Amino acid sequence: MSIFEKRRGTLVPVHPDNANTRDWLVLLEAATIVGQQRDKLRVALTTQDRKLVKKRRLFRKPEHFLVIDGYDPRIHALYFCPQLYKNENGSLVPLSGPEIGDLMAQALEGGAIEKPPWYEPRDSVPKDLVIKAAPNMELDSLVVDAPSAKPNKPAPLRAVKIDDKDK
Repeated sequence: MSIFEKRRGTLVPVHPDNANTRDWLVLLEAATIVGQQRDKLRVALTTQDRKLVKKRRLFRKPEHFLVIDGYDPRIHALYFCPQLYKNENGSLVPLSGPEIGDLMAQALEGGAIEKPPWYEPRDSVPKDLVIKAAPNMELDSLVVDAPSAKPNKPAPLRAVKIDDKDK
């Protein structure tokens, strides 16, 4: 990228520890789904590919930014997640990005704030986060269970009465 080339996307500040990892990048979106039956959070993006920009200022530590198209701090929350695995028949199988995003959305749904899905154009960036973490919630040790599927129960067996005449 040259000096005069315009960057596409929004610069999102990230911690230097997360800048060069191969963790999954999960972008959650809140307050964008309307209707009766809805989830509070939606997975907007899951990827391991990222475009990183490093800004250096005189006598300061360099700042790291991710370039994300369409990022809006009013509705988006950005999370990093390591590769997760599920146990299938005694072997570990890696989860895909959308599956990881769905698990994170399910785990964080209780902290999503309720607000109308619209905002005025002149509104500034909100001071409150889109997802408020509970005081006892630590994402380093968050345990997520996969949604349990309803087990298929066999149909009840019917007693068949055989008459002696039919023989």
